[in-house]
Amino acid sequence: MESLFFFIFAAIAVASSLLLVMFRNPVYSALSLVTTFFALAGLYVLLNAYFLAAVQVIVYAGAIMVLFLFVIMLLNLGHSGALEVMAGKYRRVAVVLLMSVLVAQLGLMTGRRIGTSSQPEDPAIYTDNIPYIGKLLYTDFLFPFEVASMILLVALVGVMVMVKKGQPEDARLS
Repeated sequence: MESLFFFIFAAIAVASSLLLVMFRNPVYSALSLVTTFFALAGLYVLLNAYFLAAVQVIVYAGAIMVLFLFVIMLLNLGHSGALEVMAGKYRRVAVVLLMSVLVAQLGLMTGRRIGTSSQPEDPAIYTDNIPYIGKLLYTDFLFPFEVASMILLVALVGVMVMVKKGQPEDARLS
């Protein structure tokens, strides 16, 4: 059963990452990236990496995507009407497909919950590993962590410079 979910999440991740590149509208691309992040979080859950799945959803699908959408709206990129027609054509099919996947997952989890006992099968999976991850992050992996934060800061400053260059002189002064 896990291999079935793996293939479902992998297919969603691949399809949404392809849509990320193929969409011309940056907002649709950002939403495709959110879908990819959620599919990756599902893959982390299948690997019993619950903390990584939570971080994936909270940090990437939450905070980073808010930053991306803020930058997209700040750049005021154009609106494509051709994509609206294409999305409207397949919207009902996508809604029915996603709802059927959701109902199937809920039914599977409910059936699994009813059919099993309350004792976990492997108690080592449910140990508290957050302090261990925090210790590793701020000792052995401090340099890569700081490099990642500097890359995000440089990208944000670069976007602000691009936005300032695109504005007329009158708008910069106010």
